[in-house]
Amino acid sequence: MSDGLVVVLGAGAAGFGVIFGSFLNALLFRFNTGKGMGGRSRCMRCNHTLSAFDLVPILSYAYLGGRCRYCGTAISWQYPLVEALAGVVSLGIFFLYPTQPMLYGFWLLVWLTILFIVVYDARHMIIPWSSSLLLLFLSVVSFVLHPVAAVDLSAGVLLALPLFLLSLVSRGRWMGWADSLLELSLGNILGLSLGGTALLLGVWSGALVGLVLIALQRLTPMFGSHKTTERFTIRSEIPFGPYLALGAAIAFFFHVDLFSTISLF
Repeated sequence: MSDGLVVVLGAGAAGFGVIFGSFLNALLFRFNTGKGMGGRSRCMRCNHTLSAFDLVPILSYAYLGGRCRYCGTAISWQYPLVEALAGVVSLGIFFLYPTQPMLYGFWLLVWLTILFIVVYDARHMIIPWSSSLLLLFLSVVSFVLHPVAAVDLSAGVLLALPLFLLSLVSRGRWMGWADSLLELSLGNILGLSLGGTALLLGVWSGALVGLVLIALQRLTPMFGSHKTTERFTIRSEIPFGPYLALGAAIAFFFHVDLFSTISLF
C-alpha cells in the first residue's frame, strides 16, 4: 500500500470515527432517559430543532464557540471530546489493521463500546449492564478472530477476580460490581500479559489522579477559596472504569507489556 493511499484511507478512517462519535454522543445523552434514537436533534435547553449545520462533528462546536445558536446556552464539552476520541480510536485501529477491513470493523465496535462505558461511567458513576454484556460478548468473539494461547483463555477471569473480591468484601462500596465485569472483558481481549499490564496501568493512573485531586484541594485555601462544601479524600468515590480503559488502550494500541520478559508459567 502506497504512502499516499495510507494517508487518504487514514483520513477517511478518522472521519468515519468522528461521525460514529457523534452518534455515540446522542446515545450517551439519551440512554436510560426514555428517549429513543429517532427524531430530530434538539437543544436540551431551549428545545429548538437543530439544523444540519449545527450538527457537523467538532466543527460546529468550534464555529459556534461552544454555545447554542438559538439560546446561547453552553454546549457540553463532551460533544467534541467524544467525537475527537472516536476519530483517534478509529485511526489507531486502521493503522493496526490497514488491509483487514473485517478486523478494523470489529475492533472499532469494541473500542466504541469501551468509549461509551468510559464516558457514561465518568458522568454517572455507573457502568450500564447492557454495555458491559455487549463488551463481554465481543471479547469472547475475539477468541475466534485471534487464536490465543491456553493461558490467555483464563486471563479475563484471573484479572477480574481481585476486583470482584473487592466488590464482594465491601458489598460494592470499594469497587463497583460492573468494574470486575469490565476487567473480565478487557482481560479476554488483551490476554494475561498485556491484560496484567493494562490493569496495573489503570490502578496506577487512578491512584495518581486521586492523589493529585487531594493535593489540589488541600492547596485551595492558599488561594483564598473556601466555597467547596464537599471534600475529596482518599475514601471518596471515583469512577474506576475510565482508568481500566486507559490502561487497556495503552497496552492495545502501543503494545506496552510490562511482563513481556517475565515467564509466568
